[in-house]
Amino acid sequence: MDKRQQLIHTAFKLFYQQGIHAVGINQILQTAGVAKKTLYHHFASKDELIHAVVEYRDENFYRWLATRLDEVKPGYDGLNELFDALDDWINNRVTLLTDFHGCFFINACAEFNDPNHPVHQLCQQHKKRINDMIEKQIRALGIIEPAILPVTESLSLLKEGAIVMAHVQGNLAAAQKAKDMAWILLAAYLLK
Repeated sequence: MDKRQQLIHTAFKLFYQQGIHAVGINQILQTAGVAKKTLYHHFASKDELIHAVVEYRDENFYRWLATRLDEVKPGYDGLNELFDALDDWINNRVTLLTDFHGCFFINACAEFNDPNHPVHQLCQQHKKRINDMIEKQIRALGIIEPAILPVTESLSLLKEGAIVMAHVQGNLAAAQKAKDMAWILLAAYLLK
């Protein structure tokens, strides 16, 4: 891992565990074992580092989830895999994603709550990419066009709710419960 990646990886772990604003540059440097000069060689400011960290987590999380979904047939299997993947993540069975501390993007939006802030916008883009994955699974079920958007939004709400319940309430079964609710919701559309 080169120094730039080392800084991003270290900053991500600290930001995810403690919060972005709670972590200072000196803590990142000390944990990464990197000199301040090296940091400023790669990033002009903490804001640039934060931007790079959000992009890193987006790519890392997206690639992981896409790989999981690509391993199964789209539709029924894909939706089951979506919630099973969330269950694995919530229950710390995904080494690649580090220990679960809720959704990094929800956490970041709480710290950067202005919708026009670049960090907030990056988080919105991440959520859109994940919603597009869910929509692909919905389309594979053969649900008719007017229902695709509301069904996708409903499953996204279940997914987000499961993540929040797991993080805030410690409900480690939240993803499996959300999967059960998803199939109840989908049955209404599939029987039409």
